[in-house]
Parts: sequence; C-alpha cells; structure tokens
Amino acid sequence: MRRIAFINEKGGTGKTTLAVNTAAWLARERGLKVLLVDLDTQGHAGKSLGLDVRTLPRNVFHLLTDAAVRLEDVIQPSSLEGLSVLPAYKEMAEFPLLVAGEARRAHRLAERLASAEALGFDVLVFDAPPSLGLTTRNILVASTEVVVPVALTYFALDGCAEVADTVRQVAELEGCPGLRITKVVPTLSRRTALATAIHERLAAYFPDTLAATPLGYNVKVDEAQSHGKTIWEYAPSSSGAKMLGAIAAEIFDGVPTPKRARKGKTPRVA
Repeated sequence: MRRIAFINEKGGTGKTTLAVNTAAWLARERGLKVLLVDLDTQGHAGKSLGLDVRTLPRNVFHLLTDAAVRLEDVIQPSSLEGLSVLPAYKEMAEFPLLVAGEARRAHRLAERLASAEALGFDVLVFDAPPSLGLTTRNILVASTEVVVPVALTYFALDGCAEVADTVRQVAELEGCPGLRITKVVPTLSRRTALATAIHERLAAYFPDTLAATPLGYNVKVDEAQSHGKTIWEYAPSSSGAKMLGAIAAEIFDGVPTPKRARKGKTPRVA
C-alpha cells in the first residue's frame, strides 16, 4: 500500500490543496480506495471536502491517544466515491505533549493506521502540519514516500533543504530505509524574475524529482475549496482541474528525467 505524505515546514505552500486534490484524483481517475489523513490543527483537509470538523465527536487525535478508538470509528466519508477522510482539529496541538515520554512516540500514527489495508484502502495520503515536529515525524514513519510543495519565494530552497534533511534523519533513526522524497512540486508559480530563478535552481538540484507541472494560482481551485468540494466536483473542465490532474499523475505515476543531480548541499537564494 502506498502512503504519500505532503510535507513542508512552511505554511502557505499549497500543501493541503495538493494533498486533497491528489487524493481525490486517485479515487476518481484510478478507481482506488483512498484515505486522506489530516494531521493539521486547522483541519483544512476535512473542511476542503465539506466536513464541519469542529462538531465531529472524534478525530485523528482521539485515534492516536485513546486505544479504545478504532480507525473505522473516526473515518468520515466524502461526497466523492472511493475517498474517505481521517479528520483533524485543534486537539492535535496536544498530541506531542501527551506522547513525548514514550520510547516509540514517532511510531504511534503508523501503529494506529495498521488496519487501513484490512479495511480495503489502497492508498493513504497525509496532509502534514506546517512544522517538522513530532507530528510530522509520525507522518514520515507512517509513509513510504514524501511530496514537498515548494513555494517559489525567497526562502523556498532553505525549506526544501530542511525537509530533505529531516527525511534522511527519520529514515535512518526510525528504521524506515525506503522512505524518500519522490516529488518536489513548485507552487505559487508566477512570471517574475525571482520565481524563475528559484525554479531554475530547483531544476538543477532536484532533476530527478522536480515536477514538470508547477502549481499556479487558479480562482476555480479557491472557489472549490470555499464550497467544500474538489476541483473535479466544482469545475472539472477548468484549467485548475487540468493542472492539478497533471500534478497528481506525476506524483502517482512518476516522470522520468534524463538529467543527473548535482552533488553538494541544496543552495540558498542569495
């Protein structure tokens, strides 16, 4: 079972937009049974699919902290066939404090999701909080691959380097040798000299993983989220739908590139 995490320590990178719509694309276009796992205190993944996460009696926090709560007790259906959600809300802020003293604190999420395959799910998609703390470490341990949305802004390469270092560290220290970054997706794409320069540096240092399709601004994507719908439910013929579909296909199917990665550390934007 593939387990895909969308991670960046910075907020506002389009991470939730990519996670939600990639999960929806896998259910809609590939006919897979997908579980979207939200670990962000804002609960935006669930909200993007029309859930009122504030009123739900249980969410992922209860699954992680109460052994009596089963995975199937917390999963919520979406309006899209094949796509379910494991919602989150502000209680997740307490999770790191509650498990900080446990030896296997980074494995709690993986252990509580162990029954997902038996429940028939083909793919897990994780929407991580905008930090690299214990919650994100749990996501990395529970994942098989990582997608890094990188906003084409001044500190973008610094953030990508931080995520790459964390992925390598978790893979080594937590016994996850197969964990790797499989796709770097440029986001907030626009026609400016700075954005172009950052994109070129990403292409030079991540030639084997950089997505060919960047995520640019599209009003239909924002409108869809405001209505609690995926882009394919709201505006399936829009350029936003085509853009997100192309990115999802790259993430799931991969895009081969002939270039060789340059050696050395990820550069910083001067």
